[in-house]
Amino acid sequence: MSASGEFKLYYWPTIPGRGEFVRLALEAGAQAYSDVARAPSSEGGGVAALISMLQDGGEHVVPFAPPILTFNGNTLAQTSAILHAIAPGLGLVASDESARTTALACQLTLADLVSEVHDTHHPISPMQHYEDQADTALRRSQAFVNDRMPKYLRYFERCVDTNTDSNQRWIFSAQMTYVDLSMFQVIAGLRHAFPNALDRLSHEVPKLMALAERVSEQDRVGAYLASERRIAFNQNGIFRHYPELDP
Repeated sequence: MSASGEFKLYYWPTIPGRGEFVRLALEAGAQAYSDVARAPSSEGGGVAALISMLQDGGEHVVPFAPPILTFNGNTLAQTSAILHAIAPGLGLVASDESARTTALACQLTLADLVSEVHDTHHPISPMQHYEDQADTALRRSQAFVNDRMPKYLRYFERCVDTNTDSNQRWIFSAQMTYVDLSMFQVIAGLRHAFPNALDRLSHEVPKLMALAERVSEQDRVGAYLASERRIAFNQNGIFRHYPELDP
């Protein structure tokens, strides 16, 4: 699938969230795009434009939730599906089926991790305030930092460690892929939400930590991270820092 044409990303304008995984790929792939909900309403942007997309959708598509990307006449929702579609044209995964399906499997595993991160602070319902489920969140977070977070990161450390094609530099390919970009975002998010837990675990996953640093040093990624386009982690997103959850 070609990466030419106008790209429009629809996502909440004040949080990184799941939309950030798509932003990172577009930025690293030097693909121009409009971040619709962050544009002025006078230019057809704003949250109203996002809500309209959710209500009306695209041709043959009714998106459930953002992120949503429109490009080349396509409308796609779901982070992993979007990345699977656009990455070959951005040079962020090889175009053969084997490489694309391997990348998709890795990305879906990361998506599982991201969902578990969200559930540490909203284990009962995303419609309730954190304070209304704080006791359950504490128990869920203890299980996450003691079991689930180490299990995921050790798995990806093993992926990097066994990738002789890249001399243990990337997760599965000889070159950086969108999976490595997503891994960087996850590590950055965990560093914000669970800095103490990540610090304790970091010595077990040194190659993964080095990979995250390597991604941030890529020219286009570094320029994006230093720009106003990069939204800081905050208490409305997926990766939230509550000190009581990260003793």
